[in-house]
Amino acid sequence: MSEPLAYLLTWPTYSSWLHGDERGSVDRAHNVPGTPLLAPDARRVRREAARRKHEAVRLDAAGRRIVGKAIADHCRQRGWELFTAAVRASHVHVVVGAAGATPERMMSQFKAWATRRLREAGRVAQDARVWAYHGSTRYLWDTQSLNRAVAYVAEGQDVPR
Repeated sequence: MSEPLAYLLTWPTYSSWLHGDERGSVDRAHNVPGTPLLAPDARRVRREAARRKHEAVRLDAAGRRIVGKAIADHCRQRGWELFTAAVRASHVHVVVGAAGATPERMMSQFKAWATRRLREAGRVAQDARVWAYHGSTRYLWDTQSLNRAVAYVAEGQDVPR
């Protein structure tokens, strides 16, 4: 099988989008593309919130700039093509060229470098968890899917679904 053109990587900040959230979510039992999301479940949200080790992480404007710069710097260092990125208060989207790396490895490195830069800047506590476990890794196999992903990340973040 050939390598995809790029990946659309998405990951939330710690505890910002819990399973059972009214926006819908995916868990290990509900993660097949094209199938329904988990239904809203206020009890599950309360249970998950009670298990948090600290409050949800929300990135302010300075934190978002730091994360965006860390991602861009890391792409330059690795020779990865960064098509676009959107760093939001509660999540991050990155469209990045495949470059022979797995999307999981790329996401892991982006999270690690962004966390390091946020801590150096004093934007998050040294012992705080900054990101949720894993995230979404979409393979973009052709130019059309790449262009749609870039448009979504660059222009579609505040458009209601």
